[in-house]
Amino acid sequence: MNRTPRMAALGLAAALALAGCSSSGGKKATESSAAPGGKANTPSMTVALVTHSGPGDTFWDLVRKGAQAAAAKDNIKLEYSADPDGTKQASLVQAAVDKKVDGIATTLAKPDAMKGAVGNAVKAKIPVVGLNSGSDVYKNFGMIGFFGQPEKVAGQAVGDKLKSAGAKKPICIIHEQGNVGLEDRCNGVKEKVPATQIVYVNGNDLPSVQSTVTAKLQQDKAIDWIVGLNADITLNAVKAKKAAGSSAKVGTFDTNADLVKAIQGGDVEFAVDQQPWLQGYLAVDSIWLYTTNGDTVGGGMPTLTGPAFVDKSNVDAVAKFAAAGTR
Repeated sequence: MNRTPRMAALGLAAALALAGCSSSGGKKATESSAAPGGKANTPSMTVALVTHSGPGDTFWDLVRKGAQAAAAKDNIKLEYSADPDGTKQASLVQAAVDKKVDGIATTLAKPDAMKGAVGNAVKAKIPVVGLNSGSDVYKNFGMIGFFGQPEKVAGQAVGDKLKSAGAKKPICIIHEQGNVGLEDRCNGVKEKVPATQIVYVNGNDLPSVQSTVTAKLQQDKAIDWIVGLNADITLNAVKAKKAAGSSAKVGTFDTNADLVKAIQGGDVEFAVDQQPWLQGYLAVDSIWLYTTNGDTVGGGMPTLTGPAFVDKSNVDAVAKFAAAGTR
């Protein structure tokens, strides 16, 4: 072996040794997704993650897992809180400002309610990043970055998919009134398929979601597509379809492990995947990068984590990650 291959082999061995360690004291990286590759030796920071939905929602559980993985890697203490009420969510952001945290990652599902608190964080020179919702307003709020998908564009992509499938009378289910991202999704679908009907349900009461959708399908047999805006709502819509004896096809935004199985089983045609784990990870990691190296991500534009489609053609590749709780 000459010198060049020998040095390359040594470098590879060192890289593999590093990759095999984690912040838990040398455990294999495969044993914990919290901090593959080791833990930063930079000073400890506190970052607040404030969202408009919290524990118990499978989508937001994925966002939180991603944020926790970045926090573990970056020597960050992560403080997570959530409230669907815009005013109360803003109060949580303000509490983080008052506590003088080192960074804030937050959603802007109800941007008018959030503007004041985010502005106070910016005035206090606390770096703030947006995630999931608010891609069209985050720069106006003084945030240093955004991680997610443009919801109107995602809705239009679904509309195009339905149109190419010959959809005549879809329904689009909104489970949280006043959430601008959800409204954008359904409006995007409606732009492409004008006959789309928007149906409002109470996302906090899944049995009522099922009964409302069942009644709608029984009343109107012409409905040929059902579009849900998150996995839990859509899985209840699948139950409603069966209860109503409907032949409508089902599509959705967002995934979880059960939703992936529904695609594999043929109960759901497709899901729009915006990669929630990645949103949480990138949001927290970007604050660490900004604080430790002055880096910003996105070049003044949103960093897009979607939309992408999961369907029969690629669901098996995604399934193993969904089973591990990261997709």
